[in-house]
Amino acid sequence: MRKLIALLALAGAAASAADTPPVPPEALSGGDTTVFEDGRDAFSLASRNLPAERLTDFVIGNSFFKKNWVAAPASTTARDGLGPHFIARSCSGCHTLDGRGAPPAAPDEAPMALLIRLSLPGRGSPQAGVVPEPTYGDQLDTDAIPGVRPEGRVRIRYTERPGQFADGTPYALREPHYELYDLGYGPLAPGTLLSPRVAPQLIGMGLIEAIPEAAILAHADPDDRDGDGISGRPNPVWNAVTRRTGLGRFDWKANSAGVAHQVAGAFNGDMGITSPIFPTHPCTRAQADCRTASNGGTPEIDAADLRKVVFYTMQLAPPAFRHWDEPAVQRGRAQFHALGCAACHTPEFRTGELKGFPELSGQTIRPYSDFLLHDMGPGLADGRPDFAASGSEWKTPPLWGIGLFPAVNGHSNYLHDGRARDLMEAVLWHGGEAEAAQRRVLALDAQARADLIAFLRAL
Repeated sequence: MRKLIALLALAGAAASAADTPPVPPEALSGGDTTVFEDGRDAFSLASRNLPAERLTDFVIGNSFFKKNWVAAPASTTARDGLGPHFIARSCSGCHTLDGRGAPPAAPDEAPMALLIRLSLPGRGSPQAGVVPEPTYGDQLDTDAIPGVRPEGRVRIRYTERPGQFADGTPYALREPHYELYDLGYGPLAPGTLLSPRVAPQLIGMGLIEAIPEAAILAHADPDDRDGDGISGRPNPVWNAVTRRTGLGRFDWKANSAGVAHQVAGAFNGDMGITSPIFPTHPCTRAQADCRTASNGGTPEIDAADLRKVVFYTMQLAPPAFRHWDEPAVQRGRAQFHALGCAACHTPEFRTGELKGFPELSGQTIRPYSDFLLHDMGPGLADGRPDFAASGSEWKTPPLWGIGLFPAVNGHSNYLHDGRARDLMEAVLWHGGEAEAAQRRVLALDAQARADLIAFLRAL
């Protein structure tokens, strides 16, 4: 009971919306759900307006999120069933402190918070969205339980791309190159496409799901009819929970339509845990040891426990926009809009009614994303289509909390594969539809650049 009370205190849900500190509305990134924390726990707190009677499910979901799963059979029957193939032993193995992952620090270090998606060229089925690689499926799992071969290992090396701002200040962009080796089941099929993806921070996912589809689609302009060079496109994707196509709004290519699908898919693909949503292990025909491995029951996480993990993930609250009254931050916000960044990083949405989640309903939120696909040019292209997303398109990532990665996770790696070592490097990698804005950034003087970064760090 003492541990439960401590977890409830950490959740921070005893506070009510009436306890809002004296800040302007634009500082409330998640509306009434917004939390006021800027340390290591900034991404781990429950919606501030979550009633005390609903905290138990949040705490239980948190425990399933953070505890390691073990291979079956085991005495810990509630948490056995890891694998046969996996990347991490727990959700928090990739999303440490509910935050953002980073690529490995050393070239041969096994990636955990960075996974490699795999597929063959071509349009996949309406349910899969991609054509899986026949031997390894749709992602490479780098670990396995005893008696099963890991699928392979990943080596990352970097080259530097130098450049300079208009005032002569030099910069360098770090470009990653990926090699798969020690493949456990033979070579990859010719032409296999690779897409590295870093685990993103989890804050505000329930609020994103609560945004009405029409509100997101209102920002779409696939044919660029207004001539501004920005042509955001929706990604219609299969939702394994609703069993129908829905608007993709999660993951790096908007290839997931709902939080429950996203959570169950991560259990299945990243830890090898079956659920009522994904009831089988993703073993291919070539992986006989995977197909005959022991399991932790059918399913390995039941519907009730999975719902609690989904509830936990839905209720992770965004932290407030900080330092809003500092002159540099205010100047940086003006720069953000003048440069054209807000054309894709839409500052504000209003959530609709989300059944079962009154705390997330009817909130004015400020995620700084339009949740649409944009062509980011050849520099960031992975060449791998995903449902309607092309090989050079990415979903606009939300910016709330982006300045807190160093405090929460101890690093400042950005973009979909963590290649950018700081916020300015992330900005300078923008191309394609964002190339005009990137050129404007290159023309800024040192003070204007510092102001822009000050604003982004405050989000």
